[in-house]
Amino acid sequence: MIGSGRTKLESEAQFDKGLEILKELNISALVIVGGDDSNTNACVLAEYYKKINAGVQVIGCPKTIDGDLKNEQIEASFGFDTACKVYSEVIGNIQRDCNSARKYWHFIKLMGRSASHIALECALQTHPNICIISEEAEAKDQSLEDIVNLIASIVAKRAEEGNNFGTVLIPEGLIEFIPAMRRLIAELNDFLAKHEAEFKMIKHSEKLAYITGKLTKENSQLYADLPEGVARQLTLDRDPHGNVQVSLIETEKLLAEMVAKCLIKWGKEGKYTGKFAAQTHFFGYEGRCAAPTNFDADYCYSLGYTASCLINAGKTGYMSSVRNTTAPAEKWIAGGIPITMMMNLERRHGQLKPVIQKALVDLGGKPYKIFAADRDKWAMQTDYVYPGPIQYFGPTEVCDEPTKTLQLEQEKK
Repeated sequence: MIGSGRTKLESEAQFDKGLEILKELNISALVIVGGDDSNTNACVLAEYYKKINAGVQVIGCPKTIDGDLKNEQIEASFGFDTACKVYSEVIGNIQRDCNSARKYWHFIKLMGRSASHIALECALQTHPNICIISEEAEAKDQSLEDIVNLIASIVAKRAEEGNNFGTVLIPEGLIEFIPAMRRLIAELNDFLAKHEAEFKMIKHSEKLAYITGKLTKENSQLYADLPEGVARQLTLDRDPHGNVQVSLIETEKLLAEMVAKCLIKWGKEGKYTGKFAAQTHFFGYEGRCAAPTNFDADYCYSLGYTASCLINAGKTGYMSSVRNTTAPAEKWIAGGIPITMMMNLERRHGQLKPVIQKALVDLGGKPYKIFAADRDKWAMQTDYVYPGPIQYFGPTEVCDEPTKTLQLEQEKK
């Protein structure tokens, strides 16, 4: 009914056109529902309309399944709870089959370009054998080879016990968090932003060689060493913000292939005697626009109601905030937070621009610590959890339960 869009509002001409439409429709208050980019739009519009005395208020609401729009006042974005439970149901189905057939390693990529909140939450819900956290890979300065060796070593250890099967969860944005890959992608983004027209004129068969010759020595070598398919995916059309579309990079297939090659090498060296066969999956759109969980339905209603209260109070440039969300709904705390306090500078189309800072997985936070404490056990034991479908009717502890992440974050110390 509402629809969605990816248009970035940046010019005063766009702001004025929007105002023209608002006036035609006799709208005096605009509620923008979305993630960090949409609410950056809300902030910019609010500032501009206030400056020119347009008589239009702008309020934002936090909505992103990635879960990367949160802070002390914004505990969660609606959509995250639903998406994680949808993904966890399917992961559970795969793990049940995996534990029955006992012959495949399933490499499962999950949405979450800029943060690994979905992968972490799904791991807490389903107990996979391996879950990669992008923020950890970055903090430990891991290379692609390091991650491949980590996965291969667990595959080999399970094989020693006769378990030639397992599950691996991979965040969508992993490639960008590997420091060397991030440097390569940053240079590619800047180069293609400046030479887009020229690049499009190059013959398809010559594009990889063209790019290799234009990069710095370190990045050129890394780019040349990548499998051709991945290298080509890194040069595909950018998103509306000028960044590589990491969802198009088949990281799950890349890791499965590299792990297979590693195990073949170890087999020749007498370090591995198991059998390895991989299946790959990418769960993305399956988690979007699903019927909302009870938590998301209540939370979304409350955010909308709060937005109307902020409008009624004459506010503009605020984001709707509902806190204390692990308590019963009647104890939730409603309010508003100035969007400007969330802004920072980020490179877009080769230029620094003010945007809302994304919230990454906190490696010092309780959700990650609980995961880190249990993952070695999950790696060797087949301790799978099968959450099953979303429940809407029944005991509140079953039907209204928020995410594991939110419960752990809000747990009293």
